Amino acid sequence: MYILIPVESNNGSDSKITTQIDMKIWALVEFEDGKAKEIQFAGDRTSFGVDWIDFVVLANKFENYIDFMGEGMMCLVKRKEETIEEVVSAFAFKELDEIGI
Repeated sequence: MYILIPVESNNGSDSKITTQIDMKIWALVEFEDGKAKEIQFAGDRTSFGVDWIDFVVLANKFENYIDFMGEGMMCLVKRKEETIEEVVSAFAFKELDEIGI
């Protein structure tokens, strides 16, 4: 399963989540067996070469999420998590909030 996250920089699992407006790069986390198996980074979220992205995790509930929903992604929002590692841990324990219409 794949999780898309807007981040400030390419610092691996220590990359900090940010708003879409302030983001510098997208992170795509391959989530398997309760942990991040692989993290890829790209400037364009459509260039990862995967057929399906399951989730997007956004910085707050006021972000534009309609396009993601239109592509079939479930939209989640972080609570107090700051890094990819913290987001993945929160995801594993179902501690992220769902946003939607």
